[in-house]
Amino acid sequence: MSKRVVILGGGESGVGAAILAVTKGYDTFLSDKSEIIPKYLNKLNEYSIDYENKKHSTSKILNADIIIKSPGIPDNVDIVNQAKKLKIPVISEIEFAANYTKAELIGITGSNGKTTTSLLTHHILNKANYNVGLAGNIGQSFAYQVATTNRDYYVLEISSYQLDGMFDTKINHALITNITPDHLDRYDYKFENYIASKFRILNNHTKTENFICNIDDPVIEAFIEKNRIGSTIIPMSIKKKISNHGAWLDNEKQQINININQNLINMTIEELALQGKHNVYNSMAAGMLSKLVDVRKESIRESLMDFRNAEHRLEFVAKVHGVEYINDSKATNVNSVWYALESMRNPVVLILGGVDKGNDYSEILDLVKDKVKAIICLGKDNSKILEAFTSHVEMIMESTSASEAVNLAYKVAKKGDTVLLSPACASFDLFENYEDRGQQFKQAVRAL
Repeated sequence: MSKRVVILGGGESGVGAAILAVTKGYDTFLSDKSEIIPKYLNKLNEYSIDYENKKHSTSKILNADIIIKSPGIPDNVDIVNQAKKLKIPVISEIEFAANYTKAELIGITGSNGKTTTSLLTHHILNKANYNVGLAGNIGQSFAYQVATTNRDYYVLEISSYQLDGMFDTKINHALITNITPDHLDRYDYKFENYIASKFRILNNHTKTENFICNIDDPVIEAFIEKNRIGSTIIPMSIKKKISNHGAWLDNEKQQINININQNLINMTIEELALQGKHNVYNSMAAGMLSKLVDVRKESIRESLMDFRNAEHRLEFVAKVHGVEYINDSKATNVNSVWYALESMRNPVVLILGGVDKGNDYSEILDLVKDKVKAIICLGKDNSKILEAFTSHVEMIMESTSASEAVNLAYKVAKKGDTVLLSPACASFDLFENYEDRGQQFKQAVRAL
């Protein structure tokens, strides 16, 4: 009799896991407490997968041998707690899919920069004609790709939620970009729990596996000092020279240096496609990850020069009457906004707000005082933003739609200014998700 796999969640991750499970001969059932959208219903029907919509039936779920939980479902919901009491393993889609591929896994996590670095790493490998997939918290699900294609490499952007359901997976080349407080509502509001979650990317590491780490990040540095790391550690820094194995910024020459296995790559930061201090880290990290899988250095240099960033991540939208409009809707925490403001060269009209996740706005106060001439709140409850900035910014206004926010910004901004949507918050109060928020912002700008 085949083992029973139950998948909780009928989105990209869950449906991909169900397809992989059924193709591997498991008795497969998918349950979603919300409504499954037509695109995924069609996939479930195409593969004749048994499912239920808008409910969780305990009788159909708690007879599972394995439960695969989508990352959006918290670990402490009732059905998951019941499964754990019955000692049913609850794992992530990435954990499940990793059992069915022999591909080399490049795993990227961190509070900021992981999407850009994942896309950039994939771009380098893809341009070098590697048989590589891009998955995890981005694009088609890892499980679906494992079920339907045969890759030699995967670049996986991995969120803390996905890492929480990973136990036996071994990531061959792991990167933690940085760690700042985020999603603390899922971690009992304890930063140390979130930090521990990020370091799960090093599960099962030995010296054969590589860990690229940002040693300028005080949280990462402190964790490494206090804990035994089994991996081969490869540091990167823009503050100090790395003696041999790693990457660093030569501030005098304004040049990045990537030295992997005594093979040195260097290029000036002006040559990088992605500008801004945070993107120096992202470019160094992607370069090192690519070198670890033996991409030629000429190919890495070329790819670092011609890459285009992700939609909704510091995306130039338009210039209207001399005012730049930038869509950074993917900036859903304060640290992302810090990076965005740090890279701005013109006076900023900042569109900020949404569903607060325990934000500490004092982290960006100095940058706001230095660079922001006006703030436009975009959320149902803007009290924390008003409290944080009213006495520091001359003009603060409130809006309840992307078009209203853009029209207010249009009235305030002058030639040479930048209107920056960088919300620091989740989007679910007014939008479906950060993509919807970004699209509505872009539509409003183009309607000016």
